[in-house]
Amino acid sequence: MADQGQQHPRRQRTFRPRRDIFEGYNDAELIKRFRLDHAGIVTMADLVVDRLQSRTERNRPLNPETKVAITLRYLATGEMQQCSCDDFGTTHPTINPVITQTIDALSHPDFVRQYVKFPCTRQEVQRKQEEFMEISGFVVVVAAIDGTHTRIVAPTVNEHLYINRKRYHSINVQVVCDAKYRLLGILARWPGSVHDARILDESGLKGLFERNEVPRGCYMLGDSSYPCKNWLLTPYLNHLPGPQANYNRFHKTACCVVKKTIGQLKRRFHVLYGEVRLSPEKTCKIVYACALLHNICKQRNLPLPNDEEEVAHPYADGEVDPNPPRPTAHNGHPFRDCIANFHFSVDE
Repeated sequence: MADQGQQHPRRQRTFRPRRDIFEGYNDAELIKRFRLDHAGIVTMADLVVDRLQSRTERNRPLNPETKVAITLRYLATGEMQQCSCDDFGTTHPTINPVITQTIDALSHPDFVRQYVKFPCTRQEVQRKQEEFMEISGFVVVVAAIDGTHTRIVAPTVNEHLYINRKRYHSINVQVVCDAKYRLLGILARWPGSVHDARILDESGLKGLFERNEVPRGCYMLGDSSYPCKNWLLTPYLNHLPGPQANYNRFHKTACCVVKKTIGQLKRRFHVLYGEVRLSPEKTCKIVYACALLHNICKQRNLPLPNDEEEVAHPYADGEVDPNPPRPTAHNGHPFRDCIANFHFSVDE
C-alpha cells in the first residue's frame, strides 16, 4: 500500500508554441490582416510598451508586438473569434484581456493627441488651406466636420439615450478631417440621441475658435445640421442663383472629403462598421484607438484593404440631414455671404 504521506511531484505546465507573425507574413499580408506593416506594428508597440509590458515572466507573457497584433486583428475584423489560437498560439481566455489592455493604452489621450490634432499655427493652417483649395476651390478652409454613428448593443444604463433617429443604439462620433483624409479631431463620448450641433457646441473645438487659438481667416465646413458661424461655413438652405448657387456647389464637393474619411476609417477598421458588443465606455475607447491608427496608416502611406466593400456613410449620397440646424444667437451668415460674393461670384 502506498504511503499516504508521499508527496507526488507537481506536473510541469506545458505551453502552446507561439507563432511569430513577422516570419509568417510579408508586409502586404500584414497590412491585409492587421492594417499595419511590420515597421508600423513595431512602432505602435514601442509607443505603448510601458503600458503593455508584463511585470513578470511567469506563464510566458505575450510581448507588446503580439498584443498590438492581436488587437489590430480584432479592430480590422470586428470579431474576437478571428484572433484565434492558430494565429498567435494563445488560449482563448487570453484574447479578451489582451485586447482590453491594448485598447486602453492606444486610446490614452496623451497618445491620441500626438497623432490627431487640429492645426493651430499659421504655417499648418496655410498648408491645410492649400490642400482644400486643390480639391474644392475654397481658399480659406482647413477642415470639414461631420458626425457618424457607431452601432452598439443596448447598454444597461440610460438605454433610451443611445437610441438614435434611425432607431438603433449608437455612439454619435464627431469627425474632423483635412483634404487628405487625415483626422484632425475625433470626439466619441455622446449617446446616439444627441444632435451633431450640440456635440460641437460642447466640444473643445468650438473653444479653439472662440478663444482665437487658431489663426484668423481659418474656417471649417459643415453640413446643414450645424449652425452657420463666423468660423463654420454651412450651405444655403434656399440658395439664390449666382454666388450662392456657386458656393453651394463647391461646398458640396468640399464636404465630400469628410464623408470619404469616415468611409475609409470604417473600411480600414471594420469593428466600427458592425455592432460593437461592448459597453459605451469601451466602444468610445475603440473609436479613439482606430482614429490614432488611421492617421498612422496615412502617415505611412499604407493602402486601404481591397477585400471589402467601402462603407457607405449615411449621407454619402448628398442627402441633407433631416434634423434641422439649431438656432444660434451669433450666426455667421454675414461671413458666409461675404465669402460667397467675393470668391464665387463668377460662374466656373
